[in-house]
Amino acid sequence: MQVILLSDQRTLGKRGQVVDVKPGYARNFLVPQGFALEATHANKQYFAQQKKKIDARHTHERDAAAAVAAEIAKVQISIPKRVGENEVLYGSVTASDIAEALEAQGITVDKRRIDLEGGIKRLGDHPVRIDLHPEVTAEVVVSVVADH
Repeated sequence: MQVILLSDQRTLGKRGQVVDVKPGYARNFLVPQGFALEATHANKQYFAQQKKKIDARHTHERDAAAAVAAEIAKVQISIPKRVGENEVLYGSVTASDIAEALEAQGITVDKRRIDLEGGIKRLGDHPVRIDLHPEVTAEVVVSVVADH
């Protein structure tokens, strides 16, 4: 099934591209979430007409994400966790922990946007990538300290 992407999708392509996807993926995920339209002749014409509005909204979202990324660059996060012998954590630092620490500093980030790349299971400083927008990523250093 062919669809027109309304926003950039990491695995599929860029906004405005016509791509082939499985029908169930299109019907159950892409179209209901507003990420794509079925690639009919009428929808292609509609997309061409709406392209300026979509571009303006995309630019606005990218600029807002860049502003949040600038705020995140100024922030240092310290998360206290219980540790056992050899400085190994009980459990691990999760995306929710990082999102809560950012929220405490006045920055709201969706925890699903935080990429931990395998998790944080040791004390120390760990760089964490946050995908705020398809074109904007921020990096924050998370310091994991022992909670006594």
